[in-house]
Amino acid sequence: MARSSALRRVAVVVLGVNLLLALAKGATWYVTGSLAVGSEAVNSLADSVYSVVILAGIYLTTQPPDFEHPHGHERIEPFVGLFIALGIFAAGAAVIWQSGTALLTGNVTVTRNPIAIGVLAGAAAAKYVLYRFCLKIGREHHSPAVIATAKDNRLDILTAGAALVGVAGAAAGFPLLDPLAATLVGIGILATGVDVVRDNLDYLVGAAPPEDLRAEIVRRALAHPEVEGAHDVIAHYVGPEIDVSLHIEVEGDRTLLEAHDIETAIIESIRALPEVDDVFVHVDPKELGEWKEDAEIDRLVGRKPEADGDS
Repeated sequence: MARSSALRRVAVVVLGVNLLLALAKGATWYVTGSLAVGSEAVNSLADSVYSVVILAGIYLTTQPPDFEHPHGHERIEPFVGLFIALGIFAAGAAVIWQSGTALLTGNVTVTRNPIAIGVLAGAAAAKYVLYRFCLKIGREHHSPAVIATAKDNRLDILTAGAALVGVAGAAAGFPLLDPLAATLVGIGILATGVDVVRDNLDYLVGAAPPEDLRAEIVRRALAHPEVEGAHDVIAHYVGPEIDVSLHIEVEGDRTLLEAHDIETAIIESIRALPEVDDVFVHVDPKELGEWKEDAEIDRLVGRKPEADGDS
């Protein structure tokens, strides 16, 4: 499945499920008056709102390259993720305010309606399915917005479980468990927001990719039979994709055409990694004295540096 159609499909599915859950929880809240169920209704409503933003953002990010955006529009995705985080923070703050007020005043509504338990259990199951679905698509297509959505769905499983415990506990004779559960739901919502912000800031500030990916980039450069070594390898995020630049070391008696073929082969090999966008390779002939040891390269590929005097 093409990246654009896969991401749009995720956005539509998530929006539809969140709308259904918001309606179901809202109706249950209206009937039962449970704060725990109400906090979950607010959570699902916030999920629905930011699902609309995700759908619009993914539509923009999956547009083909144009004259003004020759690398495409994928770099919008981290901003979509940060917008999601703002919605998550707002929902968490609202839930904590409401539950905290109930705890301080002691004004707690206890429900023994089995519908509340059924809706919360169904919500947890639906969120687990959404979590697995979004995580699979997000990882396959390297989409920070979809991975952020997966993490939000993962925490929604826990918050629905906390709300379920609160409703059941209140019905069993411990009424304060209902607003306490709602408070836990709010704290969990805020924790998800922090997680989403941290991940997307890495994309925006040009952080280095994971070490195993950097090691694979180096291995692919050194795998070419004409390459004697590499140094000054820099890999960093530009949006959700990675740009790579490196120096390769070759013997100086290669012709210009041969050097070009070596450079092209390495670029194509590294760009075959799905996370990588652009690769820039500089060829250093031995005779210019530009070969040098690079401790980071040795560490990444598990190679011991040559001792002084070794040939």
